Amino acid sequence: MFAAKPTSRFVYLTVTLLLLLSFFVSITAYETSDGNGDGEDEFEGIEELIALDEEEESQQNQGSHVKSTEAEVIVKAQRIVLELNSDNTKRIIDGNEYVLVLGYAPWCPRSAELMPQFAEAATSLKELGSPLLMSKLDAERHPKTASSLGISGFPTLLLFTNGTSQPYTGGFSSEEIVIWVRKKTGVPVIRINSVTEAEEFLKKHHTFAIGLFKKFVGCEYEEFVKAATSHNEIQFVEVNDIEVAKVLFPNIKPNSLFLGLVKSEMERYTTYEGTFEMDQILDFLDYNKFPLVTILTELNSIKVYSSPVKFQVFVFAKADAFKNLLKLLQDVARKFVSKIMIVYVDITEDNLAKPFLTLFGLEDSEDTIVTAFDNKISSKYLLESDPTPSKIEEFCSGLLQGTLSPHFRSQAIPDNKEESVQIVVGKTFDNLVLSGDKNVLLEVYSPWCIDCETTSKQMKKLAKHFKGLDNLIFARIDASANEHPKLKVDDYPTLLFYKADDKSNPIKLSTKSSSKDLAAFINKNIGVQDQVSKDEL
Repeated sequence: MFAAKPTSRFVYLTVTLLLLLSFFVSITAYETSDGNGDGEDEFEGIEELIALDEEEESQQNQGSHVKSTEAEVIVKAQRIVLELNSDNTKRIIDGNEYVLVLGYAPWCPRSAELMPQFAEAATSLKELGSPLLMSKLDAERHPKTASSLGISGFPTLLLFTNGTSQPYTGGFSSEEIVIWVRKKTGVPVIRINSVTEAEEFLKKHHTFAIGLFKKFVGCEYEEFVKAATSHNEIQFVEVNDIEVAKVLFPNIKPNSLFLGLVKSEMERYTTYEGTFEMDQILDFLDYNKFPLVTILTELNSIKVYSSPVKFQVFVFAKADAFKNLLKLLQDVARKFVSKIMIVYVDITEDNLAKPFLTLFGLEDSEDTIVTAFDNKISSKYLLESDPTPSKIEEFCSGLLQGTLSPHFRSQAIPDNKEESVQIVVGKTFDNLVLSGDKNVLLEVYSPWCIDCETTSKQMKKLAKHFKGLDNLIFARIDASANEHPKLKVDDYPTLLFYKADDKSNPIKLSTKSSSKDLAAFINKNIGVQDQVSKDEL
C-alpha cells in the first residue's frame, strides 16, 4: 500500500467532515425539541432546506431564465414530504389536524409511479397554504407501523383528520390529489371574482366544473355545492360575473344560471342541460369526465373499470400505431360521447394488456386488436376484420344496438383422426357435443389442474374398453383456452355425460368414481352392454 499524500489526507478529511455535517443537518431537521407532537420543528428544518434551495437557484440563474429541470423540481418537492418511521408516526398524526399518509414499498412499480405525483402535489398544497401535512411511510421497512395504520397493499393513501383515518378515493395525478385534499379539508368550491383570477386559475387547472350563479344562494346553488363536496376528482369553481365566466368557458350561454365541464382536449367544453340536483350533476360529470380516447395506465385503471359507461371499446396497439390512429379514434368517439368509452392500451405493456388479451386467446399477438365489453351483461366482443376507422365505427354501432355476436375463446380446430378421446375446442363444441346423434362423455379440464391427470388416464382406459361402439364418443376440452355459452364449469376436472336424446341436460358424474363404476353407468345409459369389448379396466 502507498502512503497518502498530505493533499489527499486533507481532501479525505474535508469530505468526511462535509458528510458528517450533512448527516447532522438531516437529523436535526426532523427532530422536535419538546416532544409535544405539534409538528412545528419538523417544518422549521424543511423551511431551511427550501430556503437554501431557493437561494442556490437564484444565484445560479441570476440574469437568465433557465427553468429547473424536472428532477430538481421533484427533489425539492420531496423535501416537503415528511418521512415517517416507527418513532414519529403516532406523534405526527396525533399532533396535526390533517395528515395525508402514503404507504409505499421501494420495490413496488405503482409506488414509484405515484411518488413524484405525490411530491408535486405537496408543493402545490404548500403554495396554496393548505393546513395538510404530506407524509410517506416505507411499509416494508416499518411493517408494524404500517399495519397499525391499516396499510396492507401498495401504494396506500390515507387521510388522517384529528387522528381518525379515511381511505383516499381520488385520482392519482398531482392535480387530482390536490383537488381531493382541498375538498376534504374544507374547500369544495373555489370562488373566482375577477378576470385576472380566472386567467391564473387556467394556468394550473386542466379539468374543472364551472357554475355561474346570479347569487351564491338558493336551492340550485346548494345542490351545486353538495355535488362539489361529493365528487372527489373534479375541481368545482363558482362565478357570478359573465365576463369572468367567459374566460373559463368562452361559449357560455348568457344566463344567470349555468353549469359546464371543461377538459384539456379537443372536446374541451361540455354544457350541462339537466336540472340542478346533486345526483344528476354527478351523473353528468361521471359520464363526461373522460377524454374522447382514454389511455389506460396503472394509476387510472380503477377509474376506467368502475366507469358508469358500461359499453367500453379497447384498442390494443403499439405506441407508433396508436399515434397514427388517435385522431381517427377521436372522430369515432365523438359520435358516441357518454354512450361508449374508447380506451387505448399499449400492447407491449404486459401488466395492462395481457389480462384482457388472454380473455380472447390473443395474449401473444403483436398486431392492433380492437375488442369491446358490455359490462351490464358481462359479454365480450372481438373485431375480426381490419381495424379501419369505418370498421371500428361499425363495431361501436353494433355494440350500442346489441347486434354484435359475443366472442368465445377457442383454440385452433384439431385433427382428431387418430385420437381415441376426441379433442373439443370452442369452435367445435356445437358439432361434436351438442348437435350429433351420439352419446358423449366429456372431460372438462385445465392444464394447471393437479387432479385432471388421473381423470384423463381414466378416460383413455374407458375409450379403449368401449372401442368400436358407434353411438358413444369420448371427448375432452381445455376450459382455460376454450369457451362456449352452454358450457358453464367452475371445477376441474368435471365429467359430463350428454345423452343422445337429451343434449340440453348433461349428467354430471363424480370424478372420484372408479373406472368400473363409470363403465357400469355408461352400459346402463346406452343399453348395448353386449357390444362392449372385454378389455379389463
